[in-house]
Amino acid sequence: MLSKIIIEEAVKRSLLEDAPWGDATSEHLIPADAIATAQLVAREPGVMAGGEVFAAAFTLVDASVQVKLHIADGDKFEAKQLLATVTGPARAVLTGERVGLNFVQRMAGIATHTAQYVSAVAGTGAKIVDTRKTTPGLRPFEKHAVACGGGHNHRYSLSDAVMAKDNHLAILTRGGKDLTTELRRVKSELGHTTHLEVEVDSLEQIPPVLAAGVDTIMLDNFSLENLRAGVALIGGACIIEASGGVNLNTVRAIAETGVDVISVGALTHQIHSLDLGLDIEID
Repeated sequence: MLSKIIIEEAVKRSLLEDAPWGDATSEHLIPADAIATAQLVAREPGVMAGGEVFAAAFTLVDASVQVKLHIADGDKFEAKQLLATVTGPARAVLTGERVGLNFVQRMAGIATHTAQYVSAVAGTGAKIVDTRKTTPGLRPFEKHAVACGGGHNHRYSLSDAVMAKDNHLAILTRGGKDLTTELRRVKSELGHTTHLEVEVDSLEQIPPVLAAGVDTIMLDNFSLENLRAGVALIGGACIIEASGGVNLNTVRAIAETGVDVISVGALTHQIHSLDLGLDIEID
């Protein structure tokens, strides 16, 4: 998902945004022949994500810059740990600094936050997954970071699966159409690799959806009691996803109801960027 082409396109766009006509400060204050060595150091513990993106922020400014990553994406780190070393022309290092830090700080923040959710449900069998509540233009980076934290990716885009929510169902059944019949029709029209998921917000909605033979039923904003009842009613006939009201204080109890998947929008849209610093020395 996070290919070299995607990384380079996004980083080039970000560098153009940050220095559209060059880095006026570095070009006027820093000698052209000055060489810098910079160390990416963690100021708090976390989980690494975005190492290759961080490196691209410098090498795309100047291909002669050397970036050595001391830790891989998905690895845990402690405060004060050295994460990467950057060496090259000082002007290039200073120009790429903010873009590189912006990417790696946000991605490591997402990975770290995700790891907390994954740890909270350990032993239950429930998977933590993300949603499409991502920053426009940065979805590949944020979903990669979720995976680095031990989470799983939900559908990447609207093109990847059929996911019927309340508004879709209201239109689908307009004029008194039978829900089971309509869902069976939809399923019959789909290719064998296309997943069909349906969101329900009450126990009463489950039987007609279940009868259609869907692949996943999402129990949206269910109480713990109703989650347990929904799991029993479905009885393993399809994947069961829980959504809504999920945070670090509630996720363990939700997982213990027996659901298979817990989707958490907060993994990508309520994020504290990790505090990582770039300490630079000029030769």
